[in-house]
Amino acid sequence: MKLLLTRHGETDWNLQRRIQGSTDTDLNENGRRQALQLSESLLLSENRPHIIYTSGMRRARETARIVSERLRLPCLVHTGLEEMNFGLWEGLTWEQVEERYPEPYQAWIADRRYSRPPEGESYQELLERTVPALQDIVNAEGGSGSDSRILLVTHSSVLISLLSYLNRTPFEEMVKRYKAPNARVVELDAKRLEG
Repeated sequence: MKLLLTRHGETDWNLQRRIQGSTDTDLNENGRRQALQLSESLLLSENRPHIIYTSGMRRARETARIVSERLRLPCLVHTGLEEMNFGLWEGLTWEQVEERYPEPYQAWIADRRYSRPPEGESYQELLERTVPALQDIVNAEGGSGSDSRILLVTHSSVLISLLSYLNRTPFEEMVKRYKAPNARVVELDAKRLEG
């Protein structure tokens, strides 16, 4: 089974470089175009998905809806695929976070995996809900040995933390090592989620 993971299309907060996290923002016009381009590339791909699962957040749901309509595929919302909760840092830029929350920010930089933003969650907590959600989806679609292809519409923190976890990359290096551009697919063999 192949998992085709993608980040939602662009939002205005992406353009403004604001931390979205659990704030439920909408796609902008460019984000809708990106979702349409994603659907066109999947339509022609040998890895065309059989089904779509999405985070319940509006920016992900709208991306998934655009793709599902173009590909005429079922689209299901699945809990656990939502973006990381960045707590009091949401709505701010990273420069503002560093200025307003210097101590928690430095602690977070020093220990990306287990440290939490104030009133937020850690990357480890994100993984503790994301990995079981992905395993649940894989099981619902016939197990990792099936030949299904699933599109998962999610968020940047989900993608980079999952790749860091699976590739055993130090979490302090995740931002340098992994990029999650809007509406681009990362392929993953579902067997990597086992054990």
